[in-house]
Amino acid sequence: MGKVTGFLDYNRVTSKYRPVEERLGDHKEFLIPLPESEIKNQGARCMDCGIPYCHAMGCPLENLIPEWNDCIYKGDWHEALLRLEATNNLPEITGRICPAPCETACTLSISHAPVTIKQIELAIIEYGFKQGWVRPRPPRYESGRSVAIIGSGPSGLAAAQQLRRAGHRVTVFEKAAKAGGLLRYGIPNYKLEKWVIDRRIKQMQAEGVTFETNVCIGEDISARYLKRAFDVVLLTLGAEQPRDLTVPGRNLKGIHLAMDYLSESNKAVTGEIPESKRSIFAKDKVVLVIGGGDTGADCVGTANRQGARKVYQFEIMPKPMVWESATNPNWPYWPNILRTSSSHEEGCEREWSILTKGFSGEDGVVKQGTFSRVNWNNSETPSVPPKMEEISGTEFNMKVDLVLLAMGFLHVKHSRLIEDLGVEFDQRGNIRYNKDYQTSMEGVFTAGDAGTGASLVVRSIYHGRQAAQAINQYLK
Repeated sequence: MGKVTGFLDYNRVTSKYRPVEERLGDHKEFLIPLPESEIKNQGARCMDCGIPYCHAMGCPLENLIPEWNDCIYKGDWHEALLRLEATNNLPEITGRICPAPCETACTLSISHAPVTIKQIELAIIEYGFKQGWVRPRPPRYESGRSVAIIGSGPSGLAAAQQLRRAGHRVTVFEKAAKAGGLLRYGIPNYKLEKWVIDRRIKQMQAEGVTFETNVCIGEDISARYLKRAFDVVLLTLGAEQPRDLTVPGRNLKGIHLAMDYLSESNKAVTGEIPESKRSIFAKDKVVLVIGGGDTGADCVGTANRQGARKVYQFEIMPKPMVWESATNPNWPYWPNILRTSSSHEEGCEREWSILTKGFSGEDGVVKQGTFSRVNWNNSETPSVPPKMEEISGTEFNMKVDLVLLAMGFLHVKHSRLIEDLGVEFDQRGNIRYNKDYQTSMEGVFTAGDAGTGASLVVRSIYHGRQAAQAINQYLK
């Protein structure tokens, strides 16, 4: 695979970003793709390791990474595309937004910088689109069976394409105005421009997938009708129930859930709503983002593009280990190390081990937050989680004009649809399902975050594909 001495001959090279001053002036993608010649060199770095941890231990989709790396090194882009599409329905999306656990699991990460797998993946699929190789693949025959998919996020899209290619009639229902779910409304344009989603949906429509948007199943269409009209129902609703903050002053104006903020911003950027309809805007404000994950970072980048005066990001957990080496200190597992995103580079003051105690305001509008610092004491027993203790005398106040709560998600929303279907939940509030992705109700399946809880886009795609395979067997 690749060049035998490639990892010694070539250094790891990653994609560059547009200059901060330039990218803050718009919402276009900040990534500058690597040229094809460099992609070939990076493919050559794949070292023909005995056990390719990248695709089994690292990648939830089990992408054939060493195989398409070798194809790229040899200049066979078409074969590389075939290998890529064999396992991934949305590589143009994962190639942009996946955190690349494949790279942390790369065998080179033991002592060298890993292969730039994510950039190679993106280059392959974009080259394929450019050459006209990514075409609709309608089924050769019709099964006469039908599937309703509720939700058009990554798991729903992956399942819909696989089921349609198997010959089933597939209808995807989406409550929003456009399909894409979290990909469209939760991820900012500067990370994922929406034409990328539209291009894939256009392909799926040409294959025969039907998209019904602005339809809220359970309200506009009953669950009872849905079960009568379709042979199978697949729930790919995501984990939309946010983790909220129960502190004094939470109900003051100016304190919002992160997804409400990001969704509104995306709609305004793409023209889905006029600028005059915005209710959450960061211009000239002191913005506090509570939550240190990817959603919080997306809020930081969005606030900076809106012209925030100052942006803070507070996280209650301790600061991760600073690790500046390209190697993985916890190979082949995902390391808990400090990560600085493109959004943080654009301007943000970050703090860890900060407890939010409450907010105060004037005329019902938030003006100040009260916080304190905490210690995390690790138990000597590995199975016992660390205990948080507030540090006496560390309480402080800070002026804030806009607070965005990005503390993760609990589980799927327990909507009327879920109630009417009568499916069971697990202890965490997710939809319970068996090894075949079937829920407690006959003919009702689930996939993605609705069943697993909030996770990676790449893992949702995997579960969507696996659920489609199980449904296909069920319908035979």
